[in-house]
Order: sequence, then C-alpha cells, then structure tokens
Amino acid sequence: MNWGSTVQRIGGLCLLALVCASTGSSSLPLFAQQTRTTQEGVFTNAQATRGAVLYEAKCAACHGARMEGSVGPELAGPGFLGMWGGQPLANLFGKIEKTMPADAPGTLSPVQVAEIVAYMLQTNRFPVGTTDLGASEAALKQISLPARTTVAAPVAPGSGQSFPATGNMNQVMRGILFPSSNVLFDVQTQDPGARPKPGARAEATTTSSRYGDVYEPWAVVDAAAISLAEVGPLLMTPGRRCENGKPVPVDRADWQQWVRELTEVGRAAYKASQTRNAEMVSEVTNQVADACANCHRVYRDTATAATRCTPR
Repeated sequence: MNWGSTVQRIGGLCLLALVCASTGSSSLPLFAQQTRTTQEGVFTNAQATRGAVLYEAKCAACHGARMEGSVGPELAGPGFLGMWGGQPLANLFGKIEKTMPADAPGTLSPVQVAEIVAYMLQTNRFPVGTTDLGASEAALKQISLPARTTVAAPVAPGSGQSFPATGNMNQVMRGILFPSSNVLFDVQTQDPGARPKPGARAEATTTSSRYGDVYEPWAVVDAAAISLAEVGPLLMTPGRRCENGKPVPVDRADWQQWVRELTEVGRAAYKASQTRNAEMVSEVTNQVADACANCHRVYRDTATAATRCTPR
C-alpha cells in the first residue's frame, strides 16, 4: 500500500448501489434492503434480560447501575440519544465490541454485545419485538436509532469567555499537531494492538519516560485523532501570530477550508481508531498527510521563514 497516496478513503468502506435495468418485454425486479428503526421492536425481553446480567458485570462500574453515567458517559436518556441518534446500530455495536469493557477491550463475544445493546434499547424505552437482535454487521447497518433533534442550549448572560492566544502558530504545531499526527503515522508500521501492555516504569528517571507508556496503545491513538479533530478553534484564534510575527490568516477562505479539512480528518481518524483496525487507521493517514500538505504548500513551504503565513 502507498501510504503517501493522495487517494482519500475513510475506513475502506463504500456503499455500492446496484441498479438493474431491464430491456424488452421482460423485467428483473429490484429488491432493496429496507432500513428499520429501533422503534419497530428489534430485540426480545429475554435477550434484554440476559444483557442486564452482562451489563451489571461488565459495564455498570463505569456507566452506572441505571446507565446514568459515572466514569463513562450515560447510556440512557438524552445524552445517549444525542450521541448515537440517527446512526445505525452497527456503529454502537462496533464501539462496544472493539473498545469495551475499558479494562478488557475485545473480550465480549458478538452475541454478548448484542445482548447488552438489547438491554440498552430496553432501558431507553424502545419497544420490544419478537426476534432477538442479531450480531451480523450487515443486518445491524439496516437498523438505526431515531434521528436526534438539536435543541439550542440556553446561554446565560455574561457567560461568554474568550481566551487570548499564548503560543505562536509554530508552537501550536510542535506541541499538538506534530506529535499527534506522528502517533497516527506510527500505526502504518506498528499495530497498536500488538504492543505490550502499558505501565509506569518505576526505574525511570524522568516523568516523561516513567509515564510515557502508561496508557493503552489504542487509547493513545484515539487521543491523537481527537487532538486533530478539536484543534480548529486553536487554529482560528484571533490574534495568534506566526513565528515571524505575522498574523495567522484566519480571515482567508483557503485557511478556513484547510482548518475544516483537518478537523474532518481528525474525526475520520477517530472513527477508524474505534474499529481497532490498524489497516483502517493507516489508510486515513493518507488524508492526514494531504490535509497538512495542502496548507503547508501555501503557508509554510515558502522560500524563507520571513515570508511564512504570507500566501503565494
């Protein structure tokens, strides 16, 4: 695989629409899979009951006995539906299967995950059906949670805060974007799932070396992707300067476009990381490289440092 390719692929997944055209007097019927929602009864009471036992043993410590949230987010109510509403159950299923429980990810079987999801649906008061929720990815893609509704949160008078820029653009790049991007690029050559279990090194002489590997490798990849997804406001902070003192061109359309591209790539990388599939993350790094290069060609890769932040 050419990791430097400019071909953009997210997760290697595509939807292929097959359209059959008929000619003459005969015709071939076109059968399309019908998408259902969780309002149509996609699990059974018995399955949810089994899921309740599993939830208590595997999930409640982090998400609360009633799914109200604790160390982990709530799994019932507006917060849950705000996160997962409008998405296919395959996404929720995959998140649980690949990354949960947090202390032993990937240890739940597909059947167990389906039972836990059934219990989550029951707790969120979705109707019961007559057939167990299956564990097939293809089938789960055809079942969606109801689309979320966006409600504007009230803003208290005087609550708005602004934070002036402290570092210049080069410092933001070196402190956040450079290390985070490199974490993602490292997945090209080393599968995080194959790395040894992390832990603090008591014999280390510095804090960085002692705690540098304390987090589970895939959690580090998650965090790096989120760093890219969340960096937009930092790159658009009014008053920030480039290293040479020139103002960051936040008012230019091309700068704004490339900041959006970078944050979108960060979200794509996080989605890929959640699959715990190194190949999928590696493919997204092509987009990371492209997003960086697009901006660098105009605003960084100029003849001298004095002209940086001045578009060609």
